[in-house]
Amino acid sequence: MAALDAPQSALAVRLDTDKPISLAVLAMGGQGGGVLSDWIVALAEDCGWCAQTSSVPGVAQRTGATIYYIEMLPAKDGRAPVLSLMPTPGDVDIVLAAEWMEAGRSMLRGLVTPDKTVLIASTHRAFAVGEKEKPGDGIGDPLVVTDAAGIAARRTIAFDMEALANKHGSVISAAMFGALAAAKVLPFPRAAFEKVIAAGGKGIAPSLKAFGAGFDGVTAKPAAPLSRTPAKRFDPLPQSAGHPALDALLARIRGSFPAAVHPILFAGVKRLVDFQDPAYAGEYLDRLADILALDEKGARGYALTETAAKHLAVAMAYDDVIVVADLKTRARRFQRVRDEVLAEPDQLVYATEYMHPRGEEVVGLLPAALGAWIERRPKWLAAIDRLVNKGRRVQTGTVRWFLALYLVSSLRRFRRGTLRHRHERAHIEAWLDLARRHVEGNYPLAVEILAARRLVKGYSDTHARGLSKYDRVVSAVPRLGGRADGADWLRRLVQAARLDEDGAALDGALKTVETL
Repeated sequence: MAALDAPQSALAVRLDTDKPISLAVLAMGGQGGGVLSDWIVALAEDCGWCAQTSSVPGVAQRTGATIYYIEMLPAKDGRAPVLSLMPTPGDVDIVLAAEWMEAGRSMLRGLVTPDKTVLIASTHRAFAVGEKEKPGDGIGDPLVVTDAAGIAARRTIAFDMEALANKHGSVISAAMFGALAAAKVLPFPRAAFEKVIAAGGKGIAPSLKAFGAGFDGVTAKPAAPLSRTPAKRFDPLPQSAGHPALDALLARIRGSFPAAVHPILFAGVKRLVDFQDPAYAGEYLDRLADILALDEKGARGYALTETAAKHLAVAMAYDDVIVVADLKTRARRFQRVRDEVLAEPDQLVYATEYMHPRGEEVVGLLPAALGAWIERRPKWLAAIDRLVNKGRRVQTGTVRWFLALYLVSSLRRFRRGTLRHRHERAHIEAWLDLARRHVEGNYPLAVEILAARRLVKGYSDTHARGLSKYDRVVSAVPRLGGRADGADWLRRLVQAARLDEDGAALDGALKTVETL
């Protein structure tokens, strides 16, 4: 949405110079909020106005934004005005929010009011700690903010400014500065805005490009609509991958499975080839062929096959020490970090990782027989845990740590022989077998049993908690197998398990099931 309301041309004319123009900028670390506020102050001063800025820092990283507050007013009779250091709820002319939920928080704080405030905000999301820490979907609904903006603000200008800035190799502050210029809420020409950016001394060209994109974005129509969840996109099944082993997998998908499940099967195969090798992806298709036979036998559609294809790929591509080391040493990851911090070609960039392995992860990396022998001896396992279970800050850009992680990642060829792989394989077979046993008697319940595997994910403690919740959820399956609404109850148990980390909601839901 480029603009929710028609532009208010009257806002471009300053009728009363006794009251300052007030602006609040809400931005998080790395978004250039300080630069944006400095640009606005420099803009006003270059045009002969008096301006003042102050800031109230948010809590570390993504638990709160910093609020930069600016007031500007022409000097009167040679006397400088007295300007406020803090925004007053209900008395802010312009609010610039560098993220969509921060726009919502500005409304909750009372900074945005329908009688006077112009809200300029980016519609992209940068998820808060509170959203990411939930086991399930804790993402806030952006449509709630959209609805509120239509009521709370006098005028709203909103589009994805982050995407425009990234496209031009700049930061979001430049695109927001362009949107501010195009909104015509300040009595300064576009050239004055661009002059301020040009005086910066570095990063001028990309900043000016992002400024222009932000300026044009105010009038661009139609803008991409917001949605509660991002749209899912699957790559189409190609004719060839250019490698005999991969082409054989594609041919098998095309010849042995219905077209309705080709996209998700292709996504699963790509993931497992990347995780291990083409033969491992072939094992994935072997298991799915058995599931497909159950679907075709009953002529029920392909819900069971499609659900299995999604969750089996995730289950087989489990997070272990090997894959963590592999992901942290990939060239494209180093390049992504450089791109995110806008590093110049001649600049050195080091990423510091926090790693905290447990004894279980190390033992799981051992050959299955040796690992199982240690696992049966708690004292040995505890001794290994005391040795390795320490937080370490690892700089993957150094030769020492890169080689150490690269060596661990090279153990992928031995993964099938590790204790962790034995455990994962046994769990997968038990999960699929549980679903198979209920296909004939309660097909919807069998589908939900497969979907319950979404609880098992992550690494280390996260994986252990998810596995525990999964076990508790499926413990209710014998009670639900004979009920017509068994699938609905199992779905509710999974939803309860994803509400909190400690499983309190799941405890209550299981007690309810016991009364059925």
